[in-house]
Amino acid sequence: MNAQILSFFDPATGTGTHLVFDQPGGRAAVIDPVLDYDPKSGRTRHQNADKVLAALREHQLTLDWIMETHAHADHLSAAVYLQQQAGGKTVIGAGIAGVQQVFRKAFDLEADFVCDGSQFDHLLHDGETLPLGALHFTAIAVPGHTPADMAYQIGDAVFVGDTMFMPDVGTARCDFPGGDARALYQSVHKLLALPAATRLFLCHDYPPAGSGRSPCLVTTVADQRAGNIHVHDGISEEDFVVMRSQRDATLDMPQLILPSVQVNIRAGHFPPAAENGVHYLKIPLNFF
Repeated sequence: MNAQILSFFDPATGTGTHLVFDQPGGRAAVIDPVLDYDPKSGRTRHQNADKVLAALREHQLTLDWIMETHAHADHLSAAVYLQQQAGGKTVIGAGIAGVQQVFRKAFDLEADFVCDGSQFDHLLHDGETLPLGALHFTAIAVPGHTPADMAYQIGDAVFVGDTMFMPDVGTARCDFPGGDARALYQSVHKLLALPAATRLFLCHDYPPAGSGRSPCLVTTVADQRAGNIHVHDGISEEDFVVMRSQRDATLDMPQLILPSVQVNIRAGHFPPAAENGVHYLKIPLNFF
């Protein structure tokens, strides 16, 4: 039995969310859900998450897992809303604890915020499995973009997070705290050592200007090895590290990194409300 997969694309953030299930009427997981966020007004909505919920109902699925490939810097997670509406447990790689430690200082988080990943329901280590009805996921540690990135394999499908993009876009940046271009190269090649027909489901797509193509959220190991502009066959680790470091030095910070990280290291929860009942996000000045 192969997993059934439905993918949803958010054009505002270029993010892909994936609904994975064993069979209609069976068990399901949602990977990298998006909470709609308007940075101008500070308002949140649930249009993207509601599409996922509608698909859960259409296929009569029970939501077991809400899985994050890492603590995203480009969108807020809708994990809490999905959990409230459909149940399920939140999942992330155990390396999230290290990411929390870095950003606890950056955002001067509340004194009782603990950096052990306990905000999530389940932490996965490299090689661990997670049941999904008649199937199971296997966790694959893929550090580099961040030290805590985790890919999830189920049958012939792997959900790679930000490790790789479409071949004409390349690979993830490595200049966030704890990022490492050398580690990313090794992680990518761990994935590219899988069978050529393995499907790689992406967390993002940013079609290059002038490419004429529509957003796409799935590629294959064979396609990546043949054509990824950053790591196709023949690119050495040293060449990749030089390219990645030089390129990252030219990139702006993601537009939503400051609000996103504060929420995502909390498994999608907002910071505690102030005495007036309002939740606030912090903007550290002259820190990054």
